[in-house]
Amino acid sequence: MRVTFQEELDQLEASLQEEGELVLRVLRGALNALAQRDIELADEVIAFDDDVDRRYVAIEGAIESLLARQTPVATDLRLVLALLHMNLHLERMADYCVTIAKLTKLVYGITPDPKLIEAFQEMGVRDEEMIRASLDSFVERDLAAAETLVDLDELVDRGNRRVVQHVLALGSNPALREWGLRMIIVSRCLERIGDHAVDIGEQTAYLVTGEFREFTDASHVEDDDSSSNNSNTSNT
Repeated sequence: MRVTFQEELDQLEASLQEEGELVLRVLRGALNALAQRDIELADEVIAFDDDVDRRYVAIEGAIESLLARQTPVATDLRLVLALLHMNLHLERMADYCVTIAKLTKLVYGITPDPKLIEAFQEMGVRDEEMIRASLDSFVERDLAAAETLVDLDELVDRGNRRVVQHVLALGSNPALREWGLRMIIVSRCLERIGDHAVDIGEQTAYLVTGEFREFTDASHVEDDDSSSNNSNTSNT
């Protein structure tokens, strides 16, 4: 029975890694759609989110089933709880990507500001790096690697602040102002994706040490994220 239980835990971890790869694909697709003003690609991103949602529901169901049949204790229980939270954070990341894709469809007729597109690409690269680092640190139970996410997150936060400052300086053109306001939301989505990666790093710390602590105040998941996820309907 113990071998079966361990196999289930291993499969859950593998499924989370696969979900992470799906999120990376959605993120890259959303940013490419925005940069290229590609409506078809934006629609693909929105549709592809269904795959992430199916994976999210399947993992959640598998965890519920495992808890109903087994009685994990100590490290095993921490692992199950950490996987449950990771699943939540990955699904939310994908939802933010869908928001970016939807905003792309709303503003595709407006010529974008190249400086902002470049800023988004840089933020996206950092987000991808953070997602990979958060997942790798969890697999390796590497607390030091997880803690490096704080420094990467600060780079994303700085990018977000620069975007806001740039939008405020765009001028009084109504169309450009509307585009800029929507781009602030895009920037906010990218900033929140980074925060969720930090949250996954915090789950690594929880698993390794047995104590939960936030790396930074900024990594705290806001109430609107956690409450909207319960129904899994924010962008699906």
